Amino acid sequence: MNKLSKVSSFTLLCISCLTIMVGAVIAPGLATISHALGVSNYASLLVTLPALGAVLFAPFSGRLIVKFGAYHATAVALFLYGVIGFSGLWLYGPTAIFINRILLGAATAVIMAGGTMLISQFYVGNARLNMIAKQGMAIELGGVIFLFIGGQLAILGWYWPFSLYLMAWVFLAMLLLLVPLPCTENDSALSLTGASTNTVTSMREVYLSAVMAMVLFFTLIIILPLSMNESGYTEDQIGLFLAFISLVAVIAAHFMPRVSLRCGEHYTLMIAFGCYGLSHLVFYSGEQFIFLVIGGIFSGTGFGLSIPLLNHMTVERSHRGSIGKNLSYLAMAIFTGQFLTSFMAFIPGSSRDIYVVSAIIAALYLVYFNFKSNRV
Repeated sequence: MNKLSKVSSFTLLCISCLTIMVGAVIAPGLATISHALGVSNYASLLVTLPALGAVLFAPFSGRLIVKFGAYHATAVALFLYGVIGFSGLWLYGPTAIFINRILLGAATAVIMAGGTMLISQFYVGNARLNMIAKQGMAIELGGVIFLFIGGQLAILGWYWPFSLYLMAWVFLAMLLLLVPLPCTENDSALSLTGASTNTVTSMREVYLSAVMAMVLFFTLIIILPLSMNESGYTEDQIGLFLAFISLVAVIAAHFMPRVSLRCGEHYTLMIAFGCYGLSHLVFYSGEQFIFLVIGGIFSGTGFGLSIPLLNHMTVERSHRGSIGKNLSYLAMAIFTGQFLTSFMAFIPGSSRDIYVVSAIIAALYLVYFNFKSNRV
């Protein structure tokens, strides 16, 4: 098995950042960008449509990875990510823009599944768990960094944030120059300890948990700015608080391997969904500073413990020949949860009422998850 250098490992983590960057780079200047592109009435779709594209194309990404290998599929997807993302600034009108964002999501699905597949080919056991935890940290740090840079570039001009999509070409060059082609025998090093007669049932629970985790987390990302604005917070204060949640998620992802090894995967996910539910209850209680800090810690901890662990569980529970397909389905589940969050805003009542509904959803899923897991 190839032993990756630190710079090679860093390259794989950089590639992972692109999954959250897909919407983050234009989010700070969303109002101005949507007006310039002629889609001001559908501004939110500029952020959510890539998720829909990832959902639609995720099954095909699995086939591409199986046919061409994770390394080559990821390389092609990185090239297309830069082309499609950057070209968006020259398009105008809903039809062209929406097609562009959906295709960008398709490239993102391949990058997400292919990047995790590469990690699984270079790392095994606890080393893989630690690397996937770092991947979760990198994704969240990428969100903080690209949100900040995107906001600064938006001040210079509405079109400047699109240049960040070309970072995919930088990461492509790093992949080709710094990361060796995985040996074919690496596939045999993939853990098969989780593959059993219960694999199908287990994977269904992993996918469903990914959907629920993303729904509960991204509901906060959509609703918090609204409820905090109603409480008198300014946009820059809201942005700093969302960055605080991401930083908490980075810290939680760092400690996730230790928590998982100590408590087990089942109870780690129970803790994560418990944190999601508590965060919504705290935010419902109000937006005073102390409530924001406590709620932010709970929500960031939930994300940092859940998504990286679900990535690892997908690898561990997959047969050697199905890991690419299963990772693509996980990507589809994650982006499905993100896209479904868009509909949470249509729940009757004020934005604060959505916190109660989300807390109830978290509690119900906790009961369901514990019941199903005990039966497997």
